[in-house]
Amino acid sequence: MLSRSPLQRLRAARRSWAAPLQPRRRPLSTAAAAGEAVDEPNYRRMILESRVYDVALQTPLQEAPALSHALQNRVFFKREDLQPVFSFKIRGAYNKMASLSAEEKAAGCVCCSAGNHAQGVALSARKLGVRAKIVMPLATPDIKVNSVRHHGGDFVDIVLHGKGFDDAAAEARRLVEQE
Repeated sequence: MLSRSPLQRLRAARRSWAAPLQPRRRPLSTAAAAGEAVDEPNYRRMILESRVYDVALQTPLQEAPALSHALQNRVFFKREDLQPVFSFKIRGAYNKMASLSAEEKAAGCVCCSAGNHAQGVALSARKLGVRAKIVMPLATPDIKVNSVRHHGGDFVDIVLHGKGFDDAAAEARRLVEQE
């Protein structure tokens, strides 16, 4: 039996992607606290008014002509590479740090990352005035370390530790327990 190429598998799977997503009513964030059900229009408003846009850009969708042609469908890329840290990771880092209580912000944060998440935490720390310790493996490329330093400025302490991510993550956990 011949195995199918990745492109053939994508074409075969395309049919399962055709079903449109149905909006669901569900509680979210502040609306959930008020007991308000969030429908699609409110959900869109919440996205557009999200605090993440204090730091993140609204990036465009860009059509991918070659991939669209190959899959016989319109395929778009969300250009998150245009964010200040060149990644979507700024969204999660900023949302989490912005949602911390005043007491938690004063205590600072510790994270472990070998790249884009570290840059997101660094930029978020500077924008929100929160101290952050960012643990990165010793093998992290200088360009990533320098970018974290650039985005975080005086709000970030970079700790290079361990041969790989697991060692760095263990050190981050140790730092959290120590403080």
